[in-house]
Amino acid sequence: MFNVVLVRPEIPPNTGNIGSLCVATQSTLHLVKPLGFSLEHRQLRRAGLDYWSDVNLKLWDCFDTLQRSQSPGTNYFFLTTKSNRPYYEAGFQPGDFLVFGAETKGLPENLLTLNEDRCFTIPMHGTRSLNLATTVAIVLFEAMRQQRSTVQNSATRSG
Repeated sequence: MFNVVLVRPEIPPNTGNIGSLCVATQSTLHLVKPLGFSLEHRQLRRAGLDYWSDVNLKLWDCFDTLQRSQSPGTNYFFLTTKSNRPYYEAGFQPGDFLVFGAETKGLPENLLTLNEDRCFTIPMHGTRSLNLATTVAIVLFEAMRQQRSTVQNSATRSG
């Protein structure tokens, strides 16, 4: 339903957990190199449990290659602590790309600068950031919730 992009992920259990989230939501997981671990890493597979083989996984050498492989009208949402726009104000549609950065560095500055109008954050108090898997879950399930609301509103209007 959605595309979850991890740019330079570093921690295998986070990626494993995010893989499980992608299976649960019928979303595609895109990993942009370099990865901070091997895809054969035991902690990655442990966190992904027995779902890892069901993950619709795509591996990319760089973010530009991923973007060039998509149609021109594709929507990208960049999640960062360096924005003031809350994620729930984004209008997510099926097929959109939700882009997250590395656990210790976030997204590269050039991506944030080029896509400033597409940057969103999770409002937080008392902490600088959340775990990557938690962040992906929050945003991905908000995108799913918006689709449920859209379907329910359409059914209500036509019924």
